[in-house]
Amino acid sequence: MKILGIAGSKRKKGNTSILVQEALKAAQKEGAKTELIFLGDYSIMDCLGCEGCRDTYRCVINDDMQKIYPLLLESDGLILGSPTYFYNISADMKAFIDRCYCFEVFAEDDRSCWLSINEALGVVKYAAVIAVCEQQDEKDMGFTPEAMSLALQAIGYRVIEQVKVFNLFKAGEALDDSDALRRSGRAGEKLVRTIRLRKELELKIKNMNTKNAES
Repeated sequence: MKILGIAGSKRKKGNTSILVQEALKAAQKEGAKTELIFLGDYSIMDCLGCEGCRDTYRCVINDDMQKIYPLLLESDGLILGSPTYFYNISADMKAFIDRCYCFEVFAEDDRSCWLSINEALGVVKYAAVIAVCEQQDEKDMGFTPEAMSLALQAIGYRVIEQVKVFNLFKAGEALDDSDALRRSGRAGEKLVRTIRLRKELELKIKNMNTKNAES
């Protein structure tokens, strides 16, 4: 099992990055292989809305996002983390999410009908999101958790946990926030356990169908 973590902060030692790494550490303890991506290390252009991915389901922009697509496809679970910038996710996270548009497959004559690539292939994936805010009131977090969660759901992920963390401004403050660390770690654990249970259920149903077919 592989879990991919994606941090949408420019600060590698910032609070978002710390909490995403905490979730990945917990996932490792549960037996998963993990990989961490700092979006700030990648050159990712904005989506052009050109529909160039309509027929091939591959983005036509040749930049560093092409390095991330295979990692998304091969991973079993995903952890997204973003700081809150003006009531929303960071620009890096927004560009990343927009460029995942190519994972959606629309009906030719009715764009209100679509499937994700994952759903079309019969693949169920799970995700968790971590949203960080410097303010103490949840309203000041704005759209950050849902901006990640709704987009993930649209491309075929089941979001099993939203970790909302407040009152973190200075880089590294998350290291002293035991509750934020605990909840982020719990999200990583829950993600791995959910995926494992899903695989066990799939195997159980498969074996049952085989047994019924033979009887």
